[in-house]
Amino acid sequence: MSKTETDAGRDQEELGAAGSQLSTAPPEETLSGMPALGVVGWIRWFWRQLTSMRVALLLLLLLSLAAIPGSLIPQTGADVNKVDAFKDMHKSLAPVYDKLGLFHVYSSVWFSAIYILLFISLIGCIVPRTWQFVGQLRGRPPGAPKRLTRLPAYTTWRTTAEPEEVRAAALALLRKRRFRAHTEGDAVAAEKGYVRELGNLVFHVALIVLLISFAWGQMYKSDGTKLMVEGDGFSNALPMYDDFKSGSLFQPDELVPFSFDLKKFTGTYEVSGPNRGTPRTYQAKIDYSVGADGARKTTTIKVNEPLHIGDSKVYLVSHGYAPVVTVRDGKGKIVYKDAVPLLPLDGNVTSNGVVKVMDGYTNPQGKTEQLGFQAFFVPTFDPKAGTMLSQFPALVNPLLAVNAYHGDLGVDAGIPQSVYQLDKTHMKAFKDDNGQLLKKLLKPGDTLTLPNGAGSITFEKDVKQWAGFEIVQEPGSAWALAGALAAIFGLAASLFIQRRRVWVRAVRGADGVTVVEMAGLGRSESAKLPEELGDLAGILYDQAPGTPDPDDDPSTSPDPHVVPAEGAEK
Repeated sequence: MSKTETDAGRDQEELGAAGSQLSTAPPEETLSGMPALGVVGWIRWFWRQLTSMRVALLLLLLLSLAAIPGSLIPQTGADVNKVDAFKDMHKSLAPVYDKLGLFHVYSSVWFSAIYILLFISLIGCIVPRTWQFVGQLRGRPPGAPKRLTRLPAYTTWRTTAEPEEVRAAALALLRKRRFRAHTEGDAVAAEKGYVRELGNLVFHVALIVLLISFAWGQMYKSDGTKLMVEGDGFSNALPMYDDFKSGSLFQPDELVPFSFDLKKFTGTYEVSGPNRGTPRTYQAKIDYSVGADGARKTTTIKVNEPLHIGDSKVYLVSHGYAPVVTVRDGKGKIVYKDAVPLLPLDGNVTSNGVVKVMDGYTNPQGKTEQLGFQAFFVPTFDPKAGTMLSQFPALVNPLLAVNAYHGDLGVDAGIPQSVYQLDKTHMKAFKDDNGQLLKKLLKPGDTLTLPNGAGSITFEKDVKQWAGFEIVQEPGSAWALAGALAAIFGLAASLFIQRRRVWVRAVRGADGVTVVEMAGLGRSESAKLPEELGDLAGILYDQAPGTPDPDDDPSTSPDPHVVPAEGAEK
C-alpha cells in the first residue's frame, strides 16, 4: 500500500471518530432500554437536542405558524363581539375552536409552551457559543499548517529579501488590512471576519429581546377608545374611556398622565373626478399637557401620525358629525341642549343616532315621561337624488330627520345600553293629526313642535364634528424596535461577511534564496478568497520582489498569482 493510500485511510478513520464525537444522538445500546443510558444521560441528550440550532429554527417556524390563527380567527382580547358573532354563525365549529384555545391564541397553553421552549432553546444556543467566541477573541490565530499547498488558495515565489524582512512586511500589511495577525515560527498567521460570528450572536440575542418585548408588551399593554366632540376634553384615566381593554398584569396607575382638548377637526375631500368624495386629509388640532402641571402645547394629529407621549400613542381613527339640538318643554324651558354625536353609515357620512331626554314632558294624564328622538343626518342633501342619503361627505346642505317618542327610556333599570340606540320597548311614537308617525326634515334653524304640549326640538344652526381617538400604551415597543434592527444587521453580517485565515511563510532555501509561500482558508466557500489573497500577494511581492529560479530563463521575471492548490477541496 502506498503512502498516499495510508494517509487517506488514516484521514477516514479520524473523520469517523470526529463524526462520532459530534453526534448528538444517544448511543445505539441506549435505544433498546433506559438503564443503559440512565436518567441523567437522557436529560443531557434532550438538552442537546433542545439547544441545537435546528430545533431553535423549528420552534421559530412553529411559533410563526401558531400565530396564524390569531390573525384569522376573532380573539376575545381584541373584540368580544366578533367572537360572539363567529360562535353564532358556526355552531358546530365554535366549540372545537374553543377547546383548542383558538379564540385566545396568544394566551393559550400550547402557544405559551412553544414560546417558552423557543426562549430556552435560544439561550441554550447562545451561552456556549458566546463563551467560545470570547475564547477565540482572547486567543491568537492558529499557526500555519506544515503543507500550505493543500489549502484552497495558494501562491509562492522566490526573493532575495531576508525571511525576517518578508515576515515583518507581511505582518504590517495584514494588520493594515484589519487582520488579527502575529508571527509564529517561520510564518505569519492572520485571521479576519470575526464580525460574522458576532453578527450571528447579535441576531440570536435580538430574537430573545424581541420575545421578551413582545411578552412584556402583551402583559402590560392597554388599549382604549374615546369619542370627542370639538371642544371636549380628555384625561388619561379609566373613567374617561368609552371602551378599554388591557393586559393581564396591567395596573390602572401605570397609565401615562396626560390630558388633551379637541379644538378643531378638519377633513377635506376630492370635489370632482372619479374619486369625488375621497378623503384627502383628516386631522385633529388639539391642546395637550403631560403630567398634572405640564405646560399646554398645541399639535395636530393626523391619520397614521399619532401623538407620542411616553409609552402612549394617541391615534386618530374615526370622525363624524354632531349636530347641535335644543329640546324645550311645553313652557318653552330648555331641558336639553348639546351636540349629538351621530355614527356614520357610509362613505359620505350619512349618519344616525339618538337624543335622550330624561324628563321634561308631562302627558295629558299628568304623568312625567321621558323623551327620545331617533335622528338621521346627511351632511349633503340633494333633493334631486330622491333618497335620504348624503351625496358628499362635507357639510354642503345638511339635513336632519327626527322621529319623536315618549315613555320610559329604560335608563333607570340598571341595564347598560348604548347611547347610540333607542330602546323602544316602553316608548310610544308621537303621531300627527292624521294618526301617522310624526316626522319632519329639519334644516339648520328649523323646529319640530310636538303634540299635546310636549315641547319641541330645534336643529340649531351649528354642526360640530367629532373625532374618535385610540389611546394605546405598549411598554417595551422601543426595545422591540431595537431588537428588530439589531436582528436585521446581525443577520446581514452573518450572511455577507466571511471568516478567513491567511498564512505567510518565508524560509531560506538550500540555495540561500528566500522562498515565500502564501495561502488562505475560508470558513465557508467564497470565490473572493483567491482574489483577496492575490491582492495581498501582489502588494507583498512589490516589497519583496521575486528572483528567477536557476532553471528558468533569466530574461523572465516571476509574477505571483493565486491558484487552487493541488488536492484542495473545490
